[in-house]
Amino acid sequence: MEKQGDAKILRIFISNTDKFKHAPLYEMVVFAARRYGLAGTTVIKGTMGYGSSNVIRSVKFWEITEKLPIVIEIVDDAEKIEMFTGKILPWFDKLRYGCLITVEDVKVMLFKQGTKKGIFEL
Repeated sequence: MEKQGDAKILRIFISNTDKFKHAPLYEMVVFAARRYGLAGTTVIKGTMGYGSSNVIRSVKFWEITEKLPIVIEIVDDAEKIEMFTGKILPWFDKLRYGCLITVEDVKVMLFKQGTKKGIFEL
């Protein structure tokens, strides 16, 4: 990804209980994004929300399983985002429950890669 300039943000709205091939879907998306060389991915766990079912989910409502909204955000160049969405969209066709995927234009103000510390550095 360029250090500054135009880019795209991919947002995927799902539930933390959504699965793909017996693994959490959000984990599969993050691992796939890294495998395809995207700049980075963030998974945000919501504390309250509802989707197309209109059922409100919240951490303050007691349930046997915690079912909460998840937003996955990925920012990168337009070409990489388009390629990646083409790879993962079939996964979402197989979901039992609803989801929402959006892509928007963003302007990157700063993209600075960090450095890894060596084992003996403090």
